[in-house]
Amino acid sequence: MTVFDWIAGAADLPIDGLEMYDGFFASLEPAYLDRVRDAIEQHNLRMPMLCVSPDFTQPDAADRQREVEREKRMIDVTARLGGGFCRVLSGQRRPQVSRRQGIDWVVGCIEQLLPYAEKRRVVLALENHYKDNYWQYPEFAQKMEVYCEILDRIRSPWLGAQYDPSNAILAGEDPIELLERVKHRVVTVHASDRFLKPGHTLEELRQIEDSVGYAAILSHGEIGKGMNDYPRIFGILREVGYQGWISIEDGMSGMEELRRSAEFLRRMMAA
Repeated sequence: MTVFDWIAGAADLPIDGLEMYDGFFASLEPAYLDRVRDAIEQHNLRMPMLCVSPDFTQPDAADRQREVEREKRMIDVTARLGGGFCRVLSGQRRPQVSRRQGIDWVVGCIEQLLPYAEKRRVVLALENHYKDNYWQYPEFAQKMEVYCEILDRIRSPWLGAQYDPSNAILAGEDPIELLERVKHRVVTVHASDRFLKPGHTLEELRQIEDSVGYAAILSHGEIGKGMNDYPRIFGILREVGYQGWISIEDGMSGMEELRRSAEFLRRMMAA
């Protein structure tokens, strides 16, 4: 479907906004983006966040700089669509890139972006990600210690945490422990529930993750029926006064499943 089909189809759900992914767009020309924003607003919705997947661990400095410039362009797109948050990632966990070198590169790239983000009034949201669909290697900052070190090195109001509990599970870690560590930096939340297809294990996932794309044995599913303890997650968010967006990652089995996920999250928000 086109992004306009998606906007019209999602408008009937119990939601307040539509997160966008840069791959949704047929163009980045201002006139086209204005049409997208108009379509969202016509359905009384908002576009709070744009998901982007920069790759800041590329060994070549020129390649990293191109990623910085592209992220700036996506910050512009976010602002034009009325959004306040733009996702930023670390990059791929390339075998030849050490932890120290990778962190230095990522921090350097994000620090370049901060003045631009501030100028456009867009907060960068660093996700504890699993893997972009077009990447060969998983997220460099997939593990909690690497992710938290990057956040700790960049103390700016223009960089916060995008928390996704399912991605912590895929990293073999406790999503509650991660949330406790970053709860004061959370600016956006991805609510998802991941499911391994029958007959498969997390250990099997680890063995096949270094291949292009999203692992075929893994799927998103209806939120509240997977591995995450959402009552506890929302309890922690409530304790720190979180008032931000909760973005739904679901819908692989159709709009009715997506509706049930939205209704579940509404109940969690109201508890």
